Amino acid sequence: MSTTTDTNTSADAEPESEQETWPEQDPESTRAAPPSEHPPAEQLARWLVSLVHNRDNGTLAELRRPRAKEDAHIRAGWYAPVEEQREIYERVAFLFAVYHQGADRPRKGYDTLGGAMRRIGSRIGRGPKDAGASRLNARIVSSRSIPWRHLQHAVARLRSCEQGPPAWSVLVDDLVRWTDREAKVRYRWAVDFHTPWRATKTAARKAAAPKKATSETSARETSAPTDQNAQKDATT
Repeated sequence: MSTTTDTNTSADAEPESEQETWPEQDPESTRAAPPSEHPPAEQLARWLVSLVHNRDNGTLAELRRPRAKEDAHIRAGWYAPVEEQREIYERVAFLFAVYHQGADRPRKGYDTLGGAMRRIGSRIGRGPKDAGASRLNARIVSSRSIPWRHLQHAVARLRSCEQGPPAWSVLVDDLVRWTDREAKVRYRWAVDFHTPWRATKTAARKAAAPKKATSETSARETSAPTDQNAQKDATT
């Protein structure tokens, strides 16, 4: 994670258009954001990324003040499809701003929070091999209500370790379903945190193997001789 000021321009981030085309609305309004081809959580993530890319340091600073309901929090809440989810959208925007304090480029992130926490630690050990990360993960997944204070700690640790954050849109969706027994969000985060690195790499290789085999088989079939006897003689 770079600690340069927000005035630097990202060289590899693509520009976002949400901020430039933001519709004029009453700041006191609690209505959801206008319809879009993207899901609500993705709309929020794209807007947040655009703040860093466009160096909107003022809005990001407002988002880092969660106790004061600034215009920035209200704008983040617009993306919530229903009023009951407004707080989640506002607080994830806060976590995004905390992670990107002093950042020179936006990070959309990847993995669930449990998967992201596997990256917390040092060269000596990360994730389950880091005592602090293990204790923090245990507090998070054992909480029946959304553990906002621990989530802030986790995001701050990812930032200090210069590790990528969780996917912000996935984080929103998971927190929306935090108390949904069928979603099993806390269980999935625990599984993601404790999944060995080697198992993850093996699964990735297995997922890629069928595609490779299919392409090779297709190439052999394309170049195969039409005379079956000639093909048999060539293999003996």
